Amino acid sequence: MTRPLALIPAYADSVYAGVHPASPLLSAPILPTLVRLGLPNMAAMLATALVAIAETSYVGFLGTPALAGMALVFPMAMLQQMLSAGAMGGGISSAISRALALHATAIGALAGLAFTALFLLFGREIYTLLGGQGQALSEALAYSNVLFLGAGAIWLTNTFASIIRGGGNMKVPSAALLAVAALQMVAGGSLGLGLGPFPRLGMTGVALGQVIAFGAGTLYLLWFLVSGRARVTLAFRGTPFDRALFRDILRVGGLAALSPLQSVLTVLILTRLVAGFGTEALAGYGIGARLEFLLIPITFAIGVACVPLVGMAIGAGDVARARRVAWTGGLLAILIVGSVGVLVAMAPDLWATLFTGDPKVLASARSYLVWSGLGYGFFGLGMCLYFASQGAGKVLGPVLAGTLRLVLIAGGGWWLAASAAEPWTLFALVGVSMAAYGVAAALAVRWTSWGPQRS
Repeated sequence: MTRPLALIPAYADSVYAGVHPASPLLSAPILPTLVRLGLPNMAAMLATALVAIAETSYVGFLGTPALAGMALVFPMAMLQQMLSAGAMGGGISSAISRALALHATAIGALAGLAFTALFLLFGREIYTLLGGQGQALSEALAYSNVLFLGAGAIWLTNTFASIIRGGGNMKVPSAALLAVAALQMVAGGSLGLGLGPFPRLGMTGVALGQVIAFGAGTLYLLWFLVSGRARVTLAFRGTPFDRALFRDILRVGGLAALSPLQSVLTVLILTRLVAGFGTEALAGYGIGARLEFLLIPITFAIGVACVPLVGMAIGAGDVARARRVAWTGGLLAILIVGSVGVLVAMAPDLWATLFTGDPKVLASARSYLVWSGLGYGFFGLGMCLYFASQGAGKVLGPVLAGTLRLVLIAGGGWWLAASAAEPWTLFALVGVSMAAYGVAAALAVRWTSWGPQRS
């Protein structure tokens, strides 16, 4: 089975071995090549980030309980996006045959149904466990029930985009996701706030805008795949399901899923701890935490660009170049993500006042941004090195670095909560845990053998 070397986060020994020595990815300057490979994905990811900013902004017009409700749902919504577009998408991007494309579609559809069932059946219990109560819980359910009713559209849009990328086409998925982002902003804002001829549906309307946008994205990308315009034509007939092909996709996607699961679990624990300080503290934390999640796609774009460069270098026996790629990507992530963190730490109102004018909510958001912002660069470093390690097939160390961050948040957060500490201490712990994650991931990459230098 042929795999596109520049797209699949796979294991270097089996996929990249025997790469032709004349390949430009083995000799081209590292930094410009990383930028070139990362820009298409970064454009689409930044559009998604702008949508999240806009969405939080007009939810702020619906009041503090609505912001608090969104803070409860947001980690779950981001988990779905990170799994469907990032983790499982990495496994699906290897699907350049009709059979694998069909199996990937089945996985995306079933995963969407699973998310729908989980949150429609147990949404109230999940958000209650996270500390939701009263009007904030009601707003969370109004948003969540509609959002996850359309989970299938979100999974299939990202699945189809990954299949098309697997065929070597980066432009069509990026353009489609940009259009989805634009439609979501317009539809969500119009239906949520009742702009123009539309009724004011509140949080239900905000979620409905996302479902409509991703539904349109699903239909367009499906048409593109079945029309014969893509390198891979998606055929629903004449291709039997094969358990081995499911394993082939899930082997990559399942491994990559560990990182987003740990990230979201960390945020869920923090959400539960902060909820104990009241609705205003939870709403402010939600504003700050959303920025953290918006920085993940930027790091994701850089990290995914590292994967083929690292993998091809390992396959060609040039371990020294593979490590230079990893460190270059990590430093680029520190520069971009760390600069944003320093900026919001110095001027938190640049972000917080976009969404609310409530003094108590602003105070909570400012505190979170000041204490956590200084850790963003380390967070970007750790994530980028995680992806680079996938290219080398040595991902255990960065995964354990994520586990360290999770343990610090869970153990330290529990101790602070039991000690009746102030909310700012929890936010300071976030910054410390990010720093620990980045340093641990760097040490893991430094100390882990990526094989002998043969080139």
